[in-house]
Amino acid sequence: MVDKFIGTWKMVSSDNFDDYMKAIGVGFATRQVGNRTKPNLIVSVEDDGMVCLKSQSTFKTTEIKFKLSEPFDETTADDRKTQTVVSLENGVLVQKQSWDGKETSIEREITDGKLIAKCIMGDVIAVRTYIKEA
Repeated sequence: MVDKFIGTWKMVSSDNFDDYMKAIGVGFATRQVGNRTKPNLIVSVEDDGMVCLKSQSTFKTTEIKFKLSEPFDETTADDRKTQTVVSLENGVLVQKQSWDGKETSIEREITDGKLIAKCIMGDVIAVRTYIKEA
C-alpha cells in the first residue's frame, strides 16, 4: 500500500515550480517564498488507516489526513480551499485538488529510492525530488 512512502523526505531539487504556482493562481509574493522554501515531507499512517502527509518548512507547516479514495476538504499551503481525493494508482500516490472549476494533481512515486512529486496543472509540470532522511 502506501508503506514505501512512509518516512521523512528532504527536498533536494525543484524544477519549474514557479510556473506551476503561476498556473494554479498563486500571487507573486507567495511564489517568492514558495520558490525559496525546501520543505520536508513526512508521510505516516495512523492506526485507523488514516494517511498523514505533513509538509514542514521554516516558513509554514501544512498537514492533511485522509483515507485513500475518499474525498475531503483541504486548505492548501497557498490558502486555496479544495475538494481533494488521494488514491493509489499502480504504486503512484495521486492527489487531485479541485476548486473554482479548476483541477490540479500531484503524483508522488518512489523511483531509485527517491520520492518524485510531479505537480501538474494543464500542460505545466513541476518536478520536486526528495531523498529519504529517516
